[in-house]
Amino acid sequence: MAKYGEKAQEEVRKAMHEHKHKGKYKSNKQAVAVGLSKARREGGKAPEKNE
Repeated sequence: MAKYGEKAQEEVRKAMHEHKHKGKYKSNKQAVAVGLSKARREGGKAPEKNE
């Protein structure tokens, strides 16, 4: 069973694209975190945030 749903994968892909082509985020980790956060807010399948 997949940990991440299609929505989460798509949001992370978009965030990574913005990071690589527009320099929007400081690191790859930050871009992934933002993508997963957006997916969670929109109801996508993603694990809960670790603190």
